[in-house]
Amino acid sequence: MDVKEWYANHYKKLFFVPLIVLVFSLAIIGMHYARTGDFVDRDVTLKGGITITISTNIKVPSMQDSLAQQFPASDILVRTLTEFGTEEQTGILVEASDLEEEVLKKAVEENMQEKQSGFLLTSDNYSSEQVGSSLGESFYRQMLTAIMLAFVFMGIVVLITFRSLIPSLTVVFCAFCDMAFAVAMLNILGLRLSTAGIAALLMLIGYSIDTDILITTKALKRREEGNIFERMFDGMKTGLTMTTTTIVALTAGYFISQSYVIKEIFLILILGLLYDMVVTYLFNTGVLVWWVKRKAGEN
Repeated sequence: MDVKEWYANHYKKLFFVPLIVLVFSLAIIGMHYARTGDFVDRDVTLKGGITITISTNIKVPSMQDSLAQQFPASDILVRTLTEFGTEEQTGILVEASDLEEEVLKKAVEENMQEKQSGFLLTSDNYSSEQVGSSLGESFYRQMLTAIMLAFVFMGIVVLITFRSLIPSLTVVFCAFCDMAFAVAMLNILGLRLSTAGIAALLMLIGYSIDTDILITTKALKRREEGNIFERMFDGMKTGLTMTTTTIVALTAGYFISQSYVIKEIFLILILGLLYDMVVTYLFNTGVLVWWVKRKAGEN
């Protein structure tokens, strides 16, 4: 029995694989919301706070625990900046919410002085960026609105293009699945979503829908190219090539880049596209096969 024959016999059962992953993703997001009041952790760009960047090669591994003990009501995150290739430390980045700059600056300086006596933060080795809480919250609401509008307009365009409700809804559903999985993985990995991460989620919608559109076009508009299974497998070859090359390029960029913003964008896209291959070729193709066979009066 070859792959096409096996798929033809079991494609309905394969529906459940991506659906189980989706239920798992939504459960993770739901538990995070019940615990924190938000579906994902946000950084200072989306909830307000201050970001301090220090140019130094001094290693202070205990800084995050120390600052968290000093300011238990504040959300503290400390990251190390490194140089590509050598992995040598080039700086330290500190994010904190609900703190004044001078208070945080003094606490960071005291932590640095524990490693190097007399260390001072000056304009030569120190910079800061502050986002007001109301402004950060406004960014967050606007970004969520942009995502919802993207889904609405995407659904309208797909429906106009294919003029079939079930296949069109499936395309939109697959994009939602990719986004839900990416957000759930951010929660599992303990990462925070920034404005760049929201942009990555919007990009993920585009990356997700292209393979779904390809498969749907093969199913509904290229009926002269063989039976439904031949068309599906032909579309799968093209779609898998597109997605795989994209993932390889993003993975290389993730490990090469030293920018946390770029790493966040690439990671979200990689996670979403990995699941996209599952939901597109196990769920979307299965729905299309079922739909075409149903329209043709077949079982």
